[in-house]
Amino acid sequence: MINNSKYRYTKGFRYCCFFKWGRLCLVLLLLALIPGQAFSQLGGSSLPLVFNYAVGDTGFVTPEDELFDEVSITMNVPRIGGLEIQGIIQNQELFLPIKELFDFLKIKNTLSANLELMQGFVINPKNTYLIDKTNNRIVYLDKTFSLDKHDLIRTENNLYLRSGFFGQVFGLECVFDFRNLSVTLNTKIDLPVIREMQQELMRRNISKLKGEKKADTTIGRSFPLFHFGMADWSVVSTQVSSGTTNTRLNLGLGGIVAGGELNLSMNYYSNQSLKLRQQSYQWRFVNNEHRALRQVTAGKIFTHSISSLFAPVIGMQFTNAPSTYRKSFGTYTLSNNTEPGWTVELYVNNVLINYTKADASGFFTFEVPMVYGNSFVKLRFYGPFGEEQVSEKYITVPFNFIPLHQLEYTVSSGIVEDNSKGRFTRANFNYGLGRRLTLGGGMEYLSTLTSGRFMPFVQTSLVLGSHLLISAEHAAGVRSKTSINYRLPSNLQFDLVYTKYAKGQTAIQVNQGEEKKLVISMPVKSIKFNAFSRLTFNQFTFPILPNSYGKSQLKTTSAELLFSSSVAGVISNLTTYALFNTPKNPLLYSNLSLAIRLPKGFRFSPQSQYEYRQNKFSMLKAELEKNLGRKGFVNLSYQKDLINNSNSTMTIGMRYNFSFAQTFFSTSRNSKSVTTTQSAHGSLLCDAKTNYIALSNQSQAGKGGVIVIPFLDMNCNGKRELKEPGVSGMKIQVNGGRIENEKNNGDTSIRISGLEAYTSYYLELDPSSFDNIAWQIKKPTIKVVIDPNSFKLIEVPVAVVGEVSGTVSLKKNVEENGLGRIIVNIYNAESILVAKVLTEADGYFSFVGLAPGLYTASVDSFQLNKLNMFSSPLLPFKISAKRDGDIVENLRFILSANMVK
Repeated sequence: MINNSKYRYTKGFRYCCFFKWGRLCLVLLLLALIPGQAFSQLGGSSLPLVFNYAVGDTGFVTPEDELFDEVSITMNVPRIGGLEIQGIIQNQELFLPIKELFDFLKIKNTLSANLELMQGFVINPKNTYLIDKTNNRIVYLDKTFSLDKHDLIRTENNLYLRSGFFGQVFGLECVFDFRNLSVTLNTKIDLPVIREMQQELMRRNISKLKGEKKADTTIGRSFPLFHFGMADWSVVSTQVSSGTTNTRLNLGLGGIVAGGELNLSMNYYSNQSLKLRQQSYQWRFVNNEHRALRQVTAGKIFTHSISSLFAPVIGMQFTNAPSTYRKSFGTYTLSNNTEPGWTVELYVNNVLINYTKADASGFFTFEVPMVYGNSFVKLRFYGPFGEEQVSEKYITVPFNFIPLHQLEYTVSSGIVEDNSKGRFTRANFNYGLGRRLTLGGGMEYLSTLTSGRFMPFVQTSLVLGSHLLISAEHAAGVRSKTSINYRLPSNLQFDLVYTKYAKGQTAIQVNQGEEKKLVISMPVKSIKFNAFSRLTFNQFTFPILPNSYGKSQLKTTSAELLFSSSVAGVISNLTTYALFNTPKNPLLYSNLSLAIRLPKGFRFSPQSQYEYRQNKFSMLKAELEKNLGRKGFVNLSYQKDLINNSNSTMTIGMRYNFSFAQTFFSTSRNSKSVTTTQSAHGSLLCDAKTNYIALSNQSQAGKGGVIVIPFLDMNCNGKRELKEPGVSGMKIQVNGGRIENEKNNGDTSIRISGLEAYTSYYLELDPSSFDNIAWQIKKPTIKVVIDPNSFKLIEVPVAVVGEVSGTVSLKKNVEENGLGRIIVNIYNAESILVAKVLTEADGYFSFVGLAPGLYTASVDSFQLNKLNMFSSPLLPFKISAKRDGDIVENLRFILSANMVK
């Protein structure tokens, strides 16, 4: 592969200076050679005549009109780049070619054949414009701009406009630097070319968002025998003026024992004796690469039981479910029609995941990834000249859905930590029978039950169409439960849940025999208005008690109507509750709360409650809050109970986040007492391998981190040796966690904390982090799996490479001229080809990226044979190991034509 080095900054700089200043010197030289009479005829023009035109009524050359010069101009557009464009300079004023500039900015334009008329639109097809040379005018956004006859210049092949009108009419401000022959274009409008570049940048992230990114280096899990790395702590103390003081202390320790994650949580309450039941301890071994058994947990386990358990279970749990959240469920095909040639982007939950271009008939298709939960699918359609359309829909995938033909199981067993010490066992299996159907079942056992200790159960989830979801569960002798979810294309959603309990069951401690719930919700979105409404009905039916002859079942019905909105920065919530225990006189009240942003970072939140039965307000509350920078806030609140006028409460509180802890203080006073609360919590992080100890204000137990140490790889072997120093300044990006760069002298490490354990993260190392071009990062993308309660040490080699440069010349008679597009091969000491480089027009070549060692360079023999040329012999050279890289210059190859070796 031909690799012409991009690091020839010294030679490139000399070329740039030559062309920039050389053009100006040439102008001045030609100006000095023009006779004074000719100069006076030019009206004192300060530029030479490169191309001479005179603009008459027909637009072509006439001798009586002013002359102008057509020169090459460098145009710079922030966020886009630069280009060389032919401009016209007349009396030190710049004219720019309209079509070339609009084509570069992707602004729709059509130029007539006689170059007298241009029309099109800017971004929106309704924003049309007309540039009329015949009538010397511009019409844009229903405004007409009159021009002088010399503001538009028509040449034989182009139409030019005075640069000032680009800003005055179209908002494209052009700042001309006459000395450097350059122009900078600034604009605040969202140009199609800028949006196109942003879209292209987003599309590059598609592989990252889909988890298909290719890493240069992968660092997997490690399983140490013993390691301690994280600790969380918290203190909460409450004092009441009556003399009562309650204090709670918590200490959480995180480590690794026998390759598994160990988390301990110790709790102490000042008003209670120390109890083992209040403490938490758990050991978990995770290996997500093992499909048959991914997790083993011992200690206090979490069970999704049917039975009502009011105490933790101490035992063991086995499962093949991954420890990380399952994100992708599968795919389905989405197809539709739009305008031919339009670009279509697919967003899932506002994340761009794919894009395509419609065919000649406007047809397009996508394989849409389905993720768990409610997914918001959006299609954006882009026309070739900035047109834009949007289409939206929702897709729901329950979290209990299993991918097609996959079996997932969880088996738990242990002792319930209560006075009964009941034995508990549960085995649950789920299988993905189809993309729209998951079947499951199992058995649950609890020794303390009297109605039936063994509880077999079955469950299923089914998706019908794209809007209807049905889930059902039946536990023999305990309950039956059905859930139906239906969402209309307008986002109007219905949720219906029906639960029936078996008579005499004691597994679930409830009094009702039936539960019915209906939820109707509807979000409303617009550019300036967002709202959400929800209506909820709940009904509980209680069984007929013994000795209640002739009486009907007791039913309790409640309803809730919620309306939330955000308008002009004001957030409001109106919630109305109703309880129909007595149909003739139901309990009915409403809560209204507002959140208003005020100047200087203040927020005001009034709240009121109105009871309809008494036709009066029952409660009023107001809260004022002020931010303390980004680290905390202070708030003041007052609450009045209008039913009992003597009961009112005033509270003042403050929260402040230090680097090592989050603190909170509040004091409340009512008619009876004063209550004061103080709290603080934080964490400790440590790593023995790098002697790192730090404090944090975030919880860290159970999480992990990474310590990245870049070093200068002097011999380019990828391994750190004693004499290879660390290097600072490396930039890094990661999709999560908290990055902390080195702060101490001599510490070049970069620490990333707060990463989720067992999750894979991609570390993006910026290859352009260093000013020295000899320092190169060969493998900039690192995939690392995070270990729990520990920091993973990653040493990043920064290769110190060398540069070689020289020339290739063609000898003809006694003259030697540089020869371009000649291939130069570079071989290492083992005669292995390591690089190819192509000479430039003057014969110069250079290559950066050679590790220290012995090399030889030669002109490509195959190309020489095709050109029937002969080259001078191989040229050996050496790249030495130096901190700033070694440079070998002045390699010279002389080619001779029409000679036989």
